[in-house]
Amino acid sequence: MAYDLIVIGTGPGGYVCAIRGAQLGMKTAVVEKMATFGGTCLNVGCIPSKAMLNASELYEEAAHKFSAMGIKIGKPAVDLAAMLKYKQQGVDGNVKGVDYLFKKNKIEPFIGTGRIIAPGKVEVKAGDGKTQVLETKAIVIATGSDAARLNGIEIDEKRVVSSTGVLELQKVPQKLLIVGAGIIGLELGSVWRRLGAEVTVVEFLDHILPGIDGEVARQFHRMLQKQGLSFKLSSKVTAVDASGKTLKVKVEPASGGTAEMLETDIVLVAIGRVPYTEGLGLEAVGVKKDNRGRVIVDAHFRTNVDGIYAIGDVIAGPMLAHKAEEEGAAVAEILAGKAGHVNYDVIPNVVYTYPEIASVGKSEEELKAAGVAYNVGKFPFTANGRARVNLTTDGFVKILADAKTDRVLGVHILGPDAGNMIGEAAVAMEFGASAEDIARTCHAHPTLTEAIKEAALAVDKRAINL
Repeated sequence: MAYDLIVIGTGPGGYVCAIRGAQLGMKTAVVEKMATFGGTCLNVGCIPSKAMLNASELYEEAAHKFSAMGIKIGKPAVDLAAMLKYKQQGVDGNVKGVDYLFKKNKIEPFIGTGRIIAPGKVEVKAGDGKTQVLETKAIVIATGSDAARLNGIEIDEKRVVSSTGVLELQKVPQKLLIVGAGIIGLELGSVWRRLGAEVTVVEFLDHILPGIDGEVARQFHRMLQKQGLSFKLSSKVTAVDASGKTLKVKVEPASGGTAEMLETDIVLVAIGRVPYTEGLGLEAVGVKKDNRGRVIVDAHFRTNVDGIYAIGDVIAGPMLAHKAEEEGAAVAEILAGKAGHVNYDVIPNVVYTYPEIASVGKSEEELKAAGVAYNVGKFPFTANGRARVNLTTDGFVKILADAKTDRVLGVHILGPDAGNMIGEAAVAMEFGASAEDIARTCHAHPTLTEAIKEAALAVDKRAINL
């Protein structure tokens, strides 16, 4: 049976691509190696981690904030088995939703491992070993990414775990050591710290959250230390001895020097992610990859082989689900003869810790490196009425605007509900707004978003409540 479009992988990029293709009249099929749809994000990544973040934050709030608001409940306790069940229910609901959408849009699913055997031909190998070959006009590779490994350290998903295994721990570890102070490490470290673990984070660089605006990262580092996380920066893990009851982790200075041994119950390796292209047959059909293993595509997501496209984590750019979604929709539109497009200058980034970090556009470091003159407007949540009564005053909003045109170049939020608030900034930047445009837009009172308006006013040094 011949198709117009076959998408390999049903994560956020893949399933959006398939649905958009079907909406545009293409006969569409998807190939998925997992038993359920949704890829890493819905099954073992974004969705389950947010469930655990939500539950652990509410637990901490009940333990430490309720009494200040006049709510007496006694000391809360963690029922980890019930919490994991709650997490799984959230996952199940989301993956069933994708299944429903495929049926609604008449997308044909094939469960098995996909391999491109020639342009326009995809072999699907089912779990029982049986294979079938599907024919199509276009193939979109949307296979996502996998956890990066540390040389010489084996991940068994029991005691030495990736982001997948750490979400399945059956008891709260007494000690948790995290390798990597990026988004994944800090989010998951926050979960287990709140639930009672002693958390140590080892980072090769001399700062946390590489790529995040420097001022935001520095302030957040101090907040995490107050919350109880400890850090070993400019350090590297070189070995893990799993022969004993506890793990013995060898930590050395990044620049070389005397090593120390740390004991821990669980090691989480969170040093980033790498494109997942194993077994796709790319070499055999001649699809080119770069030196980081990413599939090389042009502005229309085309590889060097006719009829083969790629999106999401397997190509260059930030490994973000929403970036993959935008690319999925865009490539489907391009295949249908429309003008699919992704504005890479306006891709929000969120760290779902507490408080949250959200940003869109350029950081101060990037603007300085590019020689762009800019003005800064900042407003702290301590001066926001809603944040004060909610007892959520940590953090600030920072807006960076072009010194000549006042056009907004970047927005950075460290604070409560930052992930939702960044949407306003993304819309403003998508329409080329100036800081003055945001400042003159009426914001409801009392809301946290008033901090964005005040930061915009502060660009022109006329914040009202500061």
